[in-house]
Amino acid sequence: MSRLLCLILLSLGLAQTAMAEENGDRMSAYLTQKFGVAKEKAQKISDAVQSAASKYSLPPALLLAVISIESRFKEKAKGANGATGLMQVVPSAHRGLLRNVKDLTEPTTNIEVGSAILSGYVRSANGDVNAALKNYGGSQAYAQKVSLRAGDFAGVAPSRDLAKSGNAQDAGLCDARANDRSCPVPGNWINAFTVPAIKAIGDGAAASATLPASSN
Repeated sequence: MSRLLCLILLSLGLAQTAMAEENGDRMSAYLTQKFGVAKEKAQKISDAVQSAASKYSLPPALLLAVISIESRFKEKAKGANGATGLMQVVPSAHRGLLRNVKDLTEPTTNIEVGSAILSGYVRSANGDVNAALKNYGGSQAYAQKVSLRAGDFAGVAPSRDLAKSGNAQDAGLCDARANDRSCPVPGNWINAFTVPAIKAIGDGAAASATLPASSN
């Protein structure tokens, strides 16, 4: 490999790292200001969201929206049927994914598991994010609520791959462009995304896609 090519690849890698760090800083600062999350914890959540979003081909803003609705960023949150943590994962519904999990309230672990479950639903729905959200939360109203909330996070959590496409909504540029026809109207935010084929997920995740609704 030529020295020039090595330098080009190195530059691209550094640029991507810098962009990820910038997005992470913006995201964590927003969580602290908007939701009162402690800085260290906000950074941990931000890192976990970016990692899971990349691994499962899901928009970071979508994951943040789910977390904000499910737990309002409270890692120890408990809900019906034993729902636990940031993404309110129900242990009894996803035993396969939790075989090696010691603490489901740990932010990185919870976001990883919740994202795997959601990606399983997306895969089962042939890429239909709206249908996947309906399965995750149990109703169309839930899917609509997440869709609306995701728009609030679009400016601080743009999807790296989608931002490259130049779509204004994907890059988080639509909040101040109400008259821009390239920006979906509120409530149709999810339709701005084209979810690629879901990457391989851990044991049990594929099965989770066929579970009944309200089993997140």
